[in-house]
Amino acid sequence: MKKIFTSAAIALAMLFTANTANAGINFGVKGGLNVTSMSISSKVLDSNNRAGFFIGPTVKFTLPLVGLGIDASALYDQREAKLAVDFDENQYVTKQTLKTQAINIPINVRYSIGLGSVANVLFFAGPQFGFHVGNKNQDLGADFEWKLKSSQFSVNVGAGFTVLKHLQLTANYNIACGKTGDVTIGNALGSVASAPFKKKSGRTNAWQIALAYYF
Repeated sequence: MKKIFTSAAIALAMLFTANTANAGINFGVKGGLNVTSMSISSKVLDSNNRAGFFIGPTVKFTLPLVGLGIDASALYDQREAKLAVDFDENQYVTKQTLKTQAINIPINVRYSIGLGSVANVLFFAGPQFGFHVGNKNQDLGADFEWKLKSSQFSVNVGAGFTVLKHLQLTANYNIACGKTGDVTIGNALGSVASAPFKKKSGRTNAWQIALAYYF
């Protein structure tokens, strides 16, 4: 995973350097809302979607080719999911809120269609590199623990529009590639839970709505 991050950073730096002379560059700030969709590989666990937020600096490059551009951001991202653990006849052992905090770096290639001088519609897609911060091991009670991976690779697909060259509103779906973390059971309930449940992986996707202002 580190090799992927390093290669992506080098490729991005080379691309930005090569196009700086001919590209329009705009810096700005982006923030928004995400709704986490969490899936766990076990029928014993049930999760509900919860809202979170993200905010951070952003930059966009307008390439010489008509309509094409690249944007990149460094976002503080907080997500939540409500998790319930059930062993027998819907009697929940515990209900807890899982929280993830990360620095996410989305890099999107976008294509814009002009609607006159005041607005344009855009479509975008690209990879996102995430680094989890804060508490990576969360006690869920009833001898359960949520263990986050240190990093996460995901993909964004979305659309939006720009108004007056400064305001940009977008919506996208963030798709996790691989697990986000594991839910594990301790020794106290080991005799109750079946062996396959000792460790179950979880994945967090998210719908995101963002508002950006470019200077």
